[in-house]
Amino acid sequence: MTNQEADNLSHLQLQQLLLDSEDISEFLNVFTRNLARAVSTGGNEVHCSVTLLRPKRVTPMASSDSLLEILDELQHHQGDGPCLTAARDNKVVYVPDTRTDSRWPEYGKAAADLGILSILGVPMELESGAAAGLDVYANQPRAFDSATVEMIEQEVVAASSALQLALRLESQRDVEKDLTAAINSRTVINLAVGIVMGQNRCSQGEALDILTAASNHRNIKLRELAVELVERIGDGPGRTHFER
Repeated sequence: MTNQEADNLSHLQLQQLLLDSEDISEFLNVFTRNLARAVSTGGNEVHCSVTLLRPKRVTPMASSDSLLEILDELQHHQGDGPCLTAARDNKVVYVPDTRTDSRWPEYGKAAADLGILSILGVPMELESGAAAGLDVYANQPRAFDSATVEMIEQEVVAASSALQLALRLESQRDVEKDLTAAINSRTVINLAVGIVMGQNRCSQGEALDILTAASNHRNIKLRELAVELVERIGDGPGRTHFER
């Protein structure tokens, strides 16, 4: 999808955008570019970024401009900032002038040095322990009046619904992958057990005990040992015989 196509996306196309996107990061990147274009005016250039927070997950970040990566990384390095506060506390955070706001002095100075003079952080409503925040950056101080904030919040509500659906779909795919991995792991272990049973003329339980003892002795996972055994047995008989 090109930047021009992203710019032409309407509010009602978010669900289709989600279906067309390869992953969550792509969806958020296109959303931030589209929103930045919608909010920008002739004298006030606006950029947007989204940070997604999930337990035990790498945090993907999306932005309408690569310039914002510096500020997003600074927020994560410090563990605080407008977007993180909005996401964690589920509240709108407004920095009317980065040159005078005292809440995040180092972050505010870095933003001002990059020409970002006001920032709006808006939370995205999610479920299952996930949280997200949208940062809207402007090159003018006090750039966001009540009407603009309301419009941005409406866009965020729509995007939040689409993002929540994306997270559910991703979670379902993860479950399917885990199930497939578990089935594959069980299958290869059963094959290895059968090989050991044939080699040692023992019961299934005894064969599993032999494999378990061997994996403990070599300090490798049972599945890894099973894969090694199944792969090596094809090279010729007798090469992977386990003594009881």
